[in-house]
Amino acid sequence: MNEEPAAAAPAASLLLDDQLCFALYAAQRAVTAAYRPLLDELGLTYPQYLALLVLWERGEIPVKELGTALRLDYGTVSPLLKRLEAAGLVRRERSEADERSVRVVLTERGEALRAPAARVPASMLASTGMGAEDIARLRDELHGLAERASVSASG
Repeated sequence: MNEEPAAAAPAASLLLDDQLCFALYAAQRAVTAAYRPLLDELGLTYPQYLALLVLWERGEIPVKELGTALRLDYGTVSPLLKRLEAAGLVRRERSEADERSVRVVLTERGEALRAPAARVPASMLASTGMGAEDIARLRDELHGLAERASVSASG
């Protein structure tokens, strides 16, 4: 029995399982669900975790830079930051150099989450059953796809 690989599906197919968007959607939902119990232990939602990752990596940054790093617009970043502030994990401060610019700063409590959060990537790697090289290759392919799709969407 010779079955053709799924990649051989016609480009014009309207079958759900042939759609790249559906494969990405299903994978994103499954991965986010796998993160949930790990992040629940930290008292974080997935978007909050992503914002903290940026802050742990870069230190205090302008709200605009955080939005750019997360590929989110201001209308989405603002409520996310309000929830992080309410949890005592970050604070927003006006830049002394430019009053129009608001910087996001980790609090001691936000910084203290870094150590327990450091266990999350290894736990996720183990839960996928994939090796580090496979994950890195898939991540790089997805970054490339996101970049090409962004160029296509804006052009």
